[in-house]
Amino acid sequence: MARQPRGFLQEASHQVVAGGSAGLVEICLMHPLDVVKTRFQIQRGKTDPTSYKSLGDCFRTIFQREGLLGFYKGILPPILAETPKRAVKFFTFEQYKKLLGYASLPPGLQPSSFVQAQQIIKTGGLGSQGLNKGLTATLGRHGVFNMVYFGFYFNVKNILPVNKDPNLEFLRKFGIGLVSGTIASIINIPFDVAKSRIQGPQPVPGEIKYRTCFKTMATVYKEEGFLALYKGLLPKIMRLGPGGAVMLLVYEYVYTWLQDAVNHKEHF
Repeated sequence: MARQPRGFLQEASHQVVAGGSAGLVEICLMHPLDVVKTRFQIQRGKTDPTSYKSLGDCFRTIFQREGLLGFYKGILPPILAETPKRAVKFFTFEQYKKLLGYASLPPGLQPSSFVQAQQIIKTGGLGSQGLNKGLTATLGRHGVFNMVYFGFYFNVKNILPVNKDPNLEFLRKFGIGLVSGTIASIINIPFDVAKSRIQGPQPVPGEIKYRTCFKTMATVYKEEGFLALYKGLLPKIMRLGPGGAVMLLVYEYVYTWLQDAVNHKEHF
C-alpha cells in the first residue's frame, strides 16, 4: 500500500508529459490552418474589404502579403496555453475514465505575443473587454469539442477490434481520431465563430458590436444567415480532423513508451 501514491504520481506524470507532447506537436503542425480559419471567421461578408474569395485565395493572399511566417502569426500564445492545457486535459480524462468505470520558434514571433498581451491589458484590462474577452464562447467551444471528441474516440475505439498488424492498427486509430476531430469541429464551430467575432476587430472602430457568446451567434444569424455560423469550417476540419488524430496518436504512443521504459527499468 505504501507504493500506491508513487505509482499514481508516476502514471500521472506520464499522462501529463504525453498530453503536453501531443498538444505541442499538433499545434506546430496545424497552426497555419488555424490562421486561415480565423481570417475567414472575422470577415463580415462580400462587402468586407478583407474578404477572401476561397480557401486557396486566402492561402495565396497571406503568403503574398505576409510571407511564410504569416501562417505562424500568434503561434506562441497557443503553445504557452494549449501545451499545458492539453497535458491537463488528457490527465483529467484518464482520471474521469477510472472514476466513471471506463476501462523552437523564430525569435521575431516571441516578443510580439507579449507586446500584444501588454497592449490588451493596458487598453481593456483583465476583464471581459480585455484579456478575458470571449471567455464564454471559448468555454463553450472547448467544452462541446472535448465532449464529442473524447467520447466518440474512446467509445468507437473500444468497439472496433484491435488489429495485430502495427501499420493497420495505426491506421485504425488515425481513422477514428480523424472522424472524432471532424464531428467535434462541425458541432462546435458556431462557438468558434462567436469567439472570433468577439475577440476580433469590430465592424465600427470604437463601437463594440459583438459582446456576448449567444447574442453574437444571434446577430450573425440574423444579419448574415445560418451558414455564416459555419464560416471557416473547411480549414477547421482540415486542421482538427487530422490534428485530432495526430494529438491522440502522439499521446498514446508517448504514454506507452514512457510506461514501457519504466517497466523495463524496474525489470532490471
